[in-house]
Amino acid sequence: MGLSALPRPVVRRKIRVLLLALVAGVLGVVAALVAPPPAQAAESTLGAAAAQSGRYFGVAIAANRLSDSTYATIAAREFNSVTAENEMKIDATQPQRGQFNFTAADRVYNWAVQNGKQVRGHTLAWHSQQPGWMQSLSGSALRQAMIDHINGVMSHYKGKIAQWDVVNEAFADGSSGARRDSNLQRTGNDWIEVAFRTARAADPSAKLCYNDYNVEDWTWAKTQAMYAMVRDFKQRGVPIDCVGFQSHFNSGSPYNSNFRTTLQNFAALGVDVAITELDIQGASATTYANVVNDCLAVSRCLGITVWGVRDSDSWRSEHTPLLFNNDGSKKPAYTAVLNALNGGSTTPPADGATIKGVGSGRCLDVPSSSTTDGTQVQLWDCHNGTNQQWTYTDAGELRVYGNKCLDASGTGNGAKVQIYSCWGGDNQKWRLNSNGSIVGVQSGLCLDAVGAGTANGTLIQLYSCSNGNNQRWTRRLTGLLEGIADEREGCRRDGGDPRARRGPVGRPGQRTVGIGRGGVVAHRPRERRGTAAPPGRDSVTAVVPTGSTPVAVTSSPHRSLPGWWFEDRPSGTGRGPGRRR
Repeated sequence: MGLSALPRPVVRRKIRVLLLALVAGVLGVVAALVAPPPAQAAESTLGAAAAQSGRYFGVAIAANRLSDSTYATIAAREFNSVTAENEMKIDATQPQRGQFNFTAADRVYNWAVQNGKQVRGHTLAWHSQQPGWMQSLSGSALRQAMIDHINGVMSHYKGKIAQWDVVNEAFADGSSGARRDSNLQRTGNDWIEVAFRTARAADPSAKLCYNDYNVEDWTWAKTQAMYAMVRDFKQRGVPIDCVGFQSHFNSGSPYNSNFRTTLQNFAALGVDVAITELDIQGASATTYANVVNDCLAVSRCLGITVWGVRDSDSWRSEHTPLLFNNDGSKKPAYTAVLNALNGGSTTPPADGATIKGVGSGRCLDVPSSSTTDGTQVQLWDCHNGTNQQWTYTDAGELRVYGNKCLDASGTGNGAKVQIYSCWGGDNQKWRLNSNGSIVGVQSGLCLDAVGAGTANGTLIQLYSCSNGNNQRWTRRLTGLLEGIADEREGCRRDGGDPRARRGPVGRPGQRTVGIGRGGVVAHRPRERRGTAAPPGRDSVTAVVPTGSTPVAVTSSPHRSLPGWWFEDRPSGTGRGPGRRR
């Protein structure tokens, strides 16, 4: 008997049975979703502790110190991000006009990558540390030299740098809130905008930052002037992604507890924030912990970089401002920072999905559950382990473990596909196509099982799209959603229409279950797009939270579970055509 022939009370009973089954089946899972995550073992290094919340804790590296074994050992062990202290600045990379020299910069970059660290670029346009040839220029000649320099450096590192400090220190000290009277400023007030637009065109995958000092106190005129510029840029579509707060705290520019307010206010403009050159006179453990907690309190704070390894490596060594003594021993400030990072909230992975190869029947897998950047992914028998749970984000990332991204190591055929700390580059963004292919945004190439292999351990690479089964994939939500999805056939047997449309909205007489990208599961009996169901027919909707933390939603007059919305309502209420959850 078709559903349309059932009297209304029977329909309601059947719907309520379905609800009870859903509730019984998911109560345990929902409880797990809303329960506090199990306590994690405290991490023993700064970078690993920061990574628990999806952040980095980095360091400024000098190429000529990498031969110092104590220096290199501490840097390799403790930090997960690197900024070249001087090697990427203008005088170092273009000492003669049109003649670029990346020897020292590449040494820092290569060391960082070999040790599994992301790299911040510092800096492209700055009034200081200009080579003599640039200092002698003015007007349009200097403007063009700035543009050429940005293009030259960014093309060398295209797709390799997580964030660039595009412009450095453009505002004057003091209470005026004015731009600094530099040779770059005298080329025209739009020079900063031109620098950012040039940088975006040169490397669309890099985050573009403005960086400055003495801007941590929200009440200062310099801070307010920088805020006004960033707000203006965002309103006019000037491509700025982040703001760097150098945070050189000392007796003349002390830490103020409103630093957190400053970070929050800039983040509210729609930019990321970062603490880019941290050092604190006397290395106060309390102040270091406060700064870390300020970053942890702001979701858009990308991370923290300290400006040197040991006090003896600091540009202000007389202030003893860093986390390690001259002999490499840890200071109390180190322990305070580590404890703060370990005490920060973790970022657990959202509900994930396995990605199964059509040709192999095996799943995209991180070997041995490794969390090491650069680990190439493979095919392996499907299971429910976290190393096979991939979450597709609104940014187009495929995340595993919550803070590692599926990452293309290059743009050509055969480039390995690996995991790497998420940083927003186009090499970490993917298109999931209706034909089952997964295409890299940067390369335009497909996720490919090497040699059309199907065995456990087959490595994954990028390759020209061919529509072969070794390039076709299916995503299957696990656990809770998988169980609900299995109800699809039961719903269709119970009055289903073989002429069903794709998607969560069917034709008269059909009840469907749809699972969309946002995690929405919906039963919609006797409802078609643009037409309310006839009076007396019911629909049931269960909405699965898409964020990492479920939100309690209440639907009256029926039942509510934390993070769920169950609704049993007459479908003939006429809420408008084509309504979607």
